[in-house]
Amino acid sequence: MDPRDSAPDSWELEEDAEAPAAAAASAAELPASFAALNVNAKPFVPNVNAAVFVPTSFQAGPAADTPAPDGGPDPVARMEVAETAAPVENGGTEADMTTEEETWEQKEEPGGGEDGGGQEDLGSGGACLEGTAGSEDEEMMEEEEEEMPMHKVAPPPPDAPKKEHVNVVFIGHVDAGKSTIGGQIMYLTGMVEKRTLEKYEREAKEKNRETWYLSWALDTNQEERDKGKTVEVGRAYFETEKKHFTILDAPGHKSFVPNMIGGASQADLAVLVISARKGEFETGFEKGGQTREHAMLAKTAGVKHLIVLVNKMDDPTVHWSLERYEECKEKLVPFLKKVGFNPKKDIHFMPCSGLTGSNLKDPVPECPWYTGLPFISHLDSLPNFTRSNDGPVRLPIVDKYKDMGTVILGKLESGCISKAQQLVMMPNRHTVEVLSLLSDDVETDDACPGENLKLRLKGIEEEEILPGFILCSPDNLCHSGRTFDAQIVIIEHKSIICPGYNAVLHIHTCIEEVQISALICLVDKKSGEKSKTRPRFVKQDQVCIARLRAAGVICLETFKDFPQMGRFTLRDEGKTIAIGKVLKLVPEKD
Repeated sequence: MDPRDSAPDSWELEEDAEAPAAAAASAAELPASFAALNVNAKPFVPNVNAAVFVPTSFQAGPAADTPAPDGGPDPVARMEVAETAAPVENGGTEADMTTEEETWEQKEEPGGGEDGGGQEDLGSGGACLEGTAGSEDEEMMEEEEEEMPMHKVAPPPPDAPKKEHVNVVFIGHVDAGKSTIGGQIMYLTGMVEKRTLEKYEREAKEKNRETWYLSWALDTNQEERDKGKTVEVGRAYFETEKKHFTILDAPGHKSFVPNMIGGASQADLAVLVISARKGEFETGFEKGGQTREHAMLAKTAGVKHLIVLVNKMDDPTVHWSLERYEECKEKLVPFLKKVGFNPKKDIHFMPCSGLTGSNLKDPVPECPWYTGLPFISHLDSLPNFTRSNDGPVRLPIVDKYKDMGTVILGKLESGCISKAQQLVMMPNRHTVEVLSLLSDDVETDDACPGENLKLRLKGIEEEEILPGFILCSPDNLCHSGRTFDAQIVIIEHKSIICPGYNAVLHIHTCIEEVQISALICLVDKKSGEKSKTRPRFVKQDQVCIARLRAAGVICLETFKDFPQMGRFTLRDEGKTIAIGKVLKLVPEKD
C-alpha cells in the first residue's frame, strides 16, 4: 500500500488551520488526484474507533479525527487544536473527505521522507504526528510555551469532599534549595509533567546550570532563572490523600525580605530549609544570615508549626552523616526556642535531598538512622488547623491586576465568601461585588478560611486598590486608623531608639512607614510588670509599649481580637529590628 495514502486524520487539522483558499485550489485539480487516491481511501475508516476516546472532555462525537494522545508531543496543545477544529470536522461530507485527501497529498511533498516508513502503523497514532509540516509544529510550540506554567492542578470531581487547604511557605537562607525542593515535590506529586522538566533540564544545561532545572518549575520569570535567585514569592499547588497544599516559595536573599514577609503572612505552616553542606549551614545561620531572620519572621507572621528540612544530605561533604545532621540540629534548637517555637511540639526535623528527591516521598536506604515519615507523608499526617468559618470576612490583599475586570489575590483569614456576595474594601470603604471566585486556579462558588483565592470584583478600579487593603463583610468592618499602641520587642538594633524614630511596618500584607511617637512604658521580660515612669529610650532585647503613628491609614485589629491582623514587624536599613503586637487602636482627634 502506498504510504502516502494512509492516516489523513492529523492532516485534517492542518487543512482547517490553512486558509480556505488552499481548499479551493485543491478542489480545482480534484478529479485527477481523486482517481488516484480514492481507491485506497478505505483504510482510514477503522481509525475512527482509535480516536473516539480523545474528545471525552468535550463531546464524544464524530470529532474523532484527532490522533490518540499517547504518541503526541503535548496532549494539552493537541486538544486545543482539536477543539477549534471540531465544528468543521463535524460536517463530515464526502466532498470534505476528498479535499482532505487532496491536501494530504499536497502536504506530503514538503514533509518528505520523514513520514514514509512508519505510516502503516496507524494504531499508534504517534507516527503520523511526527510528519506534521513545519507550520503546525511551530504553532504547537507556541501553544506549548503558553501552556507550560498552566497545567498545575486538575479540577476535582464535583462530588469529591473538600480537602483541607494548607499554605506552606518555604523559607531559609539564599541557595539552601527551597525552589528545588518545591519543584521536586511538584514533580513527585504529578503537578509538573516529566516532559516539562526534561525541557527545563535541557535549557538549564545550555546555560551550564544543570542543577537549577527543578527550581524553574517555581521561578518562572527570566530574571529569576538567569540569576538562580527567587525574587517574588512563587506559588504552586499539590495534593495528598487528605489535604490540598499551596506552596509559597519565599526568596532567601536579604534584599527581598519584604516579599518573604508577604509570603509568610499567608502561611499556616513553614518549612525552614537549611543546607547541610560544609560552610553553607554556617553562613546561613551566623549573624547576617537569613536562616535566623526568616525563622523569626515566620513566627511573627503567625506560623505555629515549623518543619526544618536539612537539605543537601547527599552532598560529598555530608554523605547522609548523622553527626552533621545532629550538629545542625543542636545549633538551631536553642535559637528557635528563643524565637518562641516549642521544640517538642512545634518543630520537626528531617533530612532530605531536594535534587535527588530522597526522603521527600519515599524513605532513603542510605539513611537508616532516620525512622520518621518522609516529608510529603509527614505533611499529610499533620493535625487539622482550627479556623473560624462563622467569623466576619477578612481577606488581606496580596496583589491585584486587570484581567477582564479587577482581579485580587489573597488568603481568606476568616469567614466564607461566595459568588455574587457584596463586600466592602477597607480602608476606602468601596462596596464591591464578587463576580467570580478561583481557589488555587480552580473556579468555585464559595470559599472557606485558609484558601488562597483570586477574586474578580465589580464596582472598583484596579488603581483604587493597594496591597494591604482588606475585604470585609459589610456588617462587620475591620478597624482602620493611623495611630495605635503596641507592645514591641527590640530584637536587633545597635544604638538606642527614642520617640521620633522612623521604621517600616509590615503588618499582614500591608507595608507602611511608621514613626514611634511616644514610649509609654517598659515591660519586664520575666515578670511582665510595667514600669511606672516613661522611658526616654529603649535598646536591644528590651520590651516596651509604644505609640506608633503610620504615614497613611492602615487596616489593623488588636492582637486579642484577631491575631493574624494584630502582629507586625518593624524593619529598618534592611534588617528586622523589632516584632510586636497591637494592643489598642487610638481614635483620630479631629
